[in-house]
Amino acid sequence: MESTGRIVPGQQVLIDVDILVPDFFTSPPQFPLFDVPDAIVTLPDDRAQNMVETIDGVQYAGIRRTYAVIPETSGTFTLPPVVITLGYSQDGKPVAGETALPAVRFTVEAAPGGTAASPIFAARGLTIGQSFDRDPSSLKAGDAIVRTITIFAENTQAMMIPTIPSAAAPGLKPYPASPKLADGVQAEDRTTGSTRIETITYVAEAEGTFEIPAVFYPWFDVETQSSQLSNLPATVVKVSKSAPAATGLAPQVEQTDAKTDRDWVSKPAVLIAAALVALAVATWLSVQAYPWMRRKWVALRQARQNSLHQKRKQLLASVRRDDLMTIYKSLDDWAKTAGYGSITHWAATTGDQDAARETETLQRTLFGSFPDHPSLNRAALANAIRKAPKAVPSSHVHRHAGGLPELNVSSTAI
Repeated sequence: MESTGRIVPGQQVLIDVDILVPDFFTSPPQFPLFDVPDAIVTLPDDRAQNMVETIDGVQYAGIRRTYAVIPETSGTFTLPPVVITLGYSQDGKPVAGETALPAVRFTVEAAPGGTAASPIFAARGLTIGQSFDRDPSSLKAGDAIVRTITIFAENTQAMMIPTIPSAAAPGLKPYPASPKLADGVQAEDRTTGSTRIETITYVAEAEGTFEIPAVFYPWFDVETQSSQLSNLPATVVKVSKSAPAATGLAPQVEQTDAKTDRDWVSKPAVLIAAALVALAVATWLSVQAYPWMRRKWVALRQARQNSLHQKRKQLLASVRRDDLMTIYKSLDDWAKTAGYGSITHWAATTGDQDAARETETLQRTLFGSFPDHPSLNRAALANAIRKAPKAVPSSHVHRHAGGLPELNVSSTAI
């Protein structure tokens, strides 16, 4: 657990999980999400951290991922023994194994100012600010002004940041928009946290002087262990009377022949009415057909993106320019889509020396503990991929072996 000291409801608790294996990983550990009663559990999309450790004179390759647990109430919380599957190499042979999370337990205490039913929001380094899209003192009746409120906080997630308390603004009609939530946002001082951005449009219904209300935002600072109250000041809005609509004289038309004049007026009117009806019908049909057309378009795009040909093309491009971890993920995705099941099985099935050599080099570089391994030959790996059959013969379709030895992970390996 990275968190120390008192933990309160709503506070983000970070739990690092280390997996260690001898030799190197042949497939990365699959860290699952799990349920904890009265808590929210997420696995942030940060890249796994590779490491090397020596235990009793034996060198192990390791991978670390971090879970974020946010308790919603006070009490004692225990992580369930969820199973993590993985693959690794032992004496040059691939091994499929699994291990389970140990029973990590922590206690959560109620924060001052909150209740069991409505705990106070807990975070660190919270700031709140507002801006307007125009001068509040230069409105006319019927004009709109947009208020944008931004909340930034560390040691939390955007979905946990509470909404702004609503308040009436007499004379101004509010139209709130859906909030925008974002994690991993960097502030001006280079700290990283989460944001909640709320936008409210106020429409001035009449002339006069009105007030956009102040905002009072209570929260609990987990760093100082104290209750805080952030606020935004009220804003005075001055609305003047709207200008009268412009008027003009109707053009004078010379009356020559009454019947001809009526025909001249009626024919364009009929054409315009017909065009408006046709436009309305076309618009209605487009609205009705749009969901169906969008579903078809999304399905076609996903089918193309997930096709074996497209993944092969993306893999070759990745081998040319990307980092080794990106290449590994692309190669693993392509091998599974092609029916090989894994990178190791693809290299063994093809019988290609380049494929066997470069896949082992890639795995040792990423997940091994040997500093003297050769560098990846990108050209040789790309050549092996090009020579691979576009479709895997049915006799070569990968099937999981039932007799693979199990991974016996001791408590010192986690």
